[in-house]
Amino acid sequence: MANNSIARARPAAAGALRERVGLAGVVMFGAGTAIGVSIFTVLAPTAQIAGSGLLVAVLLAAVPMILFAVVYGFMSSAVPRSGASFEWPTRFVHPLVGFMIAWLRIVGNVGVMTVLTTVLIDYVGAAIPVPATAAKVVLITAIFAINYVVVAAAARAQIVMMTVLLVALGVFVASGTPHVELSVIGNPLAVGWPAIFAAVPLMISLFLGIESATEIGEEVRNARRTIPLGIALAVGLTAAVYLLVSFVTLGLLGPERLAASTAPLLEAAQVPLGTLATPIMLGAAAVAILKTMNSSGLVFSRFLFAMGRSGALPLVMGRVHPRFGTPHVAIIVAWLACLSGLLMPSNLVFLLLAVNIPTMLKYLASSWSAVRLVNRHPELHAAAALAFRASTVRMTAWAAILCGAGIIVAGLGADWRPYALIGTWGVAGLAWWFVRARRTAPGGAAA
Repeated sequence: MANNSIARARPAAAGALRERVGLAGVVMFGAGTAIGVSIFTVLAPTAQIAGSGLLVAVLLAAVPMILFAVVYGFMSSAVPRSGASFEWPTRFVHPLVGFMIAWLRIVGNVGVMTVLTTVLIDYVGAAIPVPATAAKVVLITAIFAINYVVVAAAARAQIVMMTVLLVALGVFVASGTPHVELSVIGNPLAVGWPAIFAAVPLMISLFLGIESATEIGEEVRNARRTIPLGIALAVGLTAAVYLLVSFVTLGLLGPERLAASTAPLLEAAQVPLGTLATPIMLGAAAVAILKTMNSSGLVFSRFLFAMGRSGALPLVMGRVHPRFGTPHVAIIVAWLACLSGLLMPSNLVFLLLAVNIPTMLKYLASSWSAVRLVNRHPELHAAAALAFRASTVRMTAWAAILCGAGIIVAGLGADWRPYALIGTWGVAGLAWWFVRARRTAPGGAAA
C-alpha cells in the first residue's frame, strides 16, 4: 500500500546513537519532567474545586499514570527505541498512527517551550531587567546546544537541576511540617467524591512526562532493564514529593487560603522560613522550569529523529553526528521550531491543554502497541526483561486506554479551542503523509 512506503524508507544515517545514560539519568529524566512547574501552579485551582480533597485527588491522579508507566516499562524492556512513542505504534499498530502521534506532538512541544521560556524570563525579569526576546533566544539555544554536543551532558544537567529542586522542596517540607495543623486541613472527604473526581484532570498534569526516558531508549545503557527500573523509581519519587508538598502546603495555609493564593508554595514557605522563602522558592521555580525545558527539548528532537529515520519526515533528519553520536539535524530543526514559537501569543491555559491532548493520545497509542505486541509478536514478548504474562499486559494496557480516553473527553468541558487547534494541525499532517506516500511509492518522485 502507498501509505506503507514511508515506513519502508531507509535513512541516510551517519552512525549509531551512543549508550551514555545510566539509571540515575533515567530516573531524573522521568521525575525531572514530571516534578516541574505544575507543582507551583496547580494546587490553588485544585483547592478551589476540591478543597482538602486535593490530597485524595493526587492519589487518584497517580492511578492512570501508574498504568501508563507499567505499559512503558514493559515496552522498553521488550523494544527499547529512541523516539519510542513514534516507533512503537509505527511498528505494531500502523505507520500512519505513529506518524500522527508524533506530528501532533510537534505543536505541543513548541507550545511547551514557548510557555516555559516566557515564564522563566518573567521570573528573572522581576529581579534583573533583561531584554526579553534576546534572553529567550539565548535560553532556547543553550538548551539545544547541550543536547547537540552529547546526551550525557543533558542527563548530567538534569541530575544537577533535579537535585537542587529536591533540596529546595526538602527544606520547605522539613521546615514546614512542624507547623502543620491537621485541624487546618480538615476532612479531605468532606467535599464529596464528585468534587474530588472533578479535580483529578487538573492533578494529572503533575505526572505527565514520567516516561520521558523511553524516548532515548537507544542511548541508555542496558536499556531493557535500566528503563523499567528507572520509571518505577521515578513514579515513586514523584508521588512521594507531590504528597509531601501538597500536605505541608495545605496544612500551612488551609483550603480556603490555598484556593485564593497566586503563589501557594511561596506563601506557605513564608510561614516557617520568613524572608528566606523568597530566594528559595523562586530559585526552585526557576530550576523546575529549566529542568522541564531540558527534558522537553531532548524528547522533541528524538521523536523528530525517529520520524526522519523511518522516512516519515525528510531522511536527513535521521542522521547521527559522527563525532557526538547525537541526532544533530533533528536537534537543529527542533531548535528552529522552538524559536519560531516565540512569535506566538502565549496563553498558558490554552497551550497546556493543547499539550495534554497529544500527550494522552501518545499514551493511548503506546498502550495499544503493547496489546498488539503480546498478541502478534510472542518472540518479542518472550524476550522482554519484564516477564509479565500476556493477560497482565493486555489488562493493564486496556485500563490505561480507558483512563486516557476519559481524560481527553473530560477536557472538552474546559476549553474546546485546543481541540480545534490539534484537529487543524492533524489535517495538515494527513496531507503531508499522503503527499509523501505518493512521492515515495513505486513510480513516484524521489523522496
